[in-house]
Amino acid sequence: MGQLERLVLMAEDELTQYSTDARKIEKLRQKIGLSVPLQEQRQVKEALLAEMPTDFVSQLIETQRQTVALPFWGIAGLGLLLGISFTQPLDFIATVAGGFIAFKIQKRGWRLQAKRLVLQTLEEIETRMTAST
Repeated sequence: MGQLERLVLMAEDELTQYSTDARKIEKLRQKIGLSVPLQEQRQVKEALLAEMPTDFVSQLIETQRQTVALPFWGIAGLGLLLGISFTQPLDFIATVAGGFIAFKIQKRGWRLQAKRLVLQTLEEIETRMTAST
């Protein structure tokens, strides 16, 4: 597992905590400061900047992943309802497809949000380093 992947996993762990973004960045900053050398921090930041998507849909999924996935959860629920009430096995395809798409959207949004948190943390570390010198 590369350094970038490890930092993203650490950020995903922080996202599960109910706290402000500033607190998440502070906790993540301490972990990154202790475990990742400064040169590797710069390499990870460059890799993240190159990897982060800039298109509108990806940014929307990053900031509003639950809102974007909601219609697909509705399709899944409607397919389940219709499949049970009308005994139509083909309606269960909508359940599976809608659930799968909604899950993938939320997973992608979660991953993008974790990457953004790592990027913000690395930028804060860099600003603190330049401010102290």
